[in-house]
Amino acid sequence: MPVRSANAVWKGDLKQGSGNVKVESGAFDSQYSFVSRFDTGKGTNPEELIAAAHAGCYSMALSNELDKAGHKPTSVSTKAEVTLDMSDGPNITTIKLISEAVVPGIDKDKFMQIANGAKDGCPISKVLAGAEIKLDIKLTS
Repeated sequence: MPVRSANAVWKGDLKQGSGNVKVESGAFDSQYSFVSRFDTGKGTNPEELIAAAHAGCYSMALSNELDKAGHKPTSVSTKAEVTLDMSDGPNITTIKLISEAVVPGIDKDKFMQIANGAKDGCPISKVLAGAEIKLDIKLTS
């Protein structure tokens, strides 16, 4: 498997400085700053990028696990909410995966078993295991 990479450049001090982050494929290139991370300023932030990676990874992992179990998903849509807690310094404490899957012909218990297994087995979930990862999922048939 190839190694994936991204680059980030930060100029200045933490509160007044700014930076740019981009991925090697060229699909994403954005500015970031103290206010885009800790307030509502323009640009992205590391937590938002983690949320995007986790949402994408979980959707793919769930689709794969459903298919391996003989249930072809029509679609899987996931939103990830990453909580940055400032009470003891910046710390990612919780990631909530909010997902909806369209899977014809699967019973709810089997679906939940597969969905929770995909949450635990997703490579991004594994690397982020220091945070509590919650799953809020809806099955649509």
